[in-house]
Amino acid sequence: MLRSLQPDSGYRIILVLRLSSLLIFFSSVVSVHGYLSRAHMFIYAVCSQEKYQPNSPFEGNLNSFLSSVVSSSSEVTYNSFAIGNGSSTPQEGNVYGLYQCRGDLHPIDCSKCVGRSVNQIGLVCPYALGASLQLEGCLVRYEHSGDFLGKVDTSLRFKKCSKGVTSDVEFFRRRDDVLADLQTANGFRVSSSGLVEGFAQCLGDLSISDCSSCLADAVGKLKSLCGSAAAADVFLGQCYARYWASGYYDESDSSDNDQVGKSVAIIVGVFAGLAVLVVLLSICKKAAGKHFPFLKWRLPHIYYEMNYH
Repeated sequence: MLRSLQPDSGYRIILVLRLSSLLIFFSSVVSVHGYLSRAHMFIYAVCSQEKYQPNSPFEGNLNSFLSSVVSSSSEVTYNSFAIGNGSSTPQEGNVYGLYQCRGDLHPIDCSKCVGRSVNQIGLVCPYALGASLQLEGCLVRYEHSGDFLGKVDTSLRFKKCSKGVTSDVEFFRRRDDVLADLQTANGFRVSSSGLVEGFAQCLGDLSISDCSSCLADAVGKLKSLCGSAAAADVFLGQCYARYWASGYYDESDSSDNDQVGKSVAIIVGVFAGLAVLVVLLSICKKAAGKHFPFLKWRLPHIYYEMNYH
């Protein structure tokens, strides 16, 4: 029984690294202080139900795509890729994908954000044939088919609405001015009116007319889904729009989200610590068995206690 619970040392090391990566991932989610930490905040992920096989041609091309994304993001804020032999079947390993950073990010910050997203996408969507990961400052997406490139996708991916401002007529007038301006964006735009601010962005593969159409849909959803909210975000498949009252951006809700995120991070941290402890105990057990045979019975007792009590 004990033998079946003891993976080999290589597997234990991989497990520790995976848990450590998850801890870093959740730490980035709960960090909301400072410009760079906000750029790395998790927004949403979409994962294909179809899976690829480890060590398959698709995995090799996916790794090439992710490497290309990281390299390219230090130079330009948007790029798309097609990697493979042109076959339409996922078994042949074709990978189509893109990345995009928020328009106001410096290339260095863009590269950092994309690197973080690339590190996380395999943890959030393991072995997925298609995946999208949106952080506050960047998006990374890949598929086994290139049909999505350049086509308008207004499906709702994420929304967030703050508490309402029910009787402030001036606020609604200013908000509508900002949203009307954002709706005319071609790519990325920042807008403000009075105490209301906002920004919007389309993916770089959309035409001007398709971008306008996508943003019109996003603005419509901001109003219909979030009503009188003092701050709101709407992310669609290929564009997003956001507004907020100056000095207020959903502070109470983000505080609640912080507590949830911190709880998850603590749990992941505990498991990572236990995994490290198991590896160390296993090493000590082998060392004791080799150099001090008379102590060999003690360490297995500790190992049993950790697994069964």
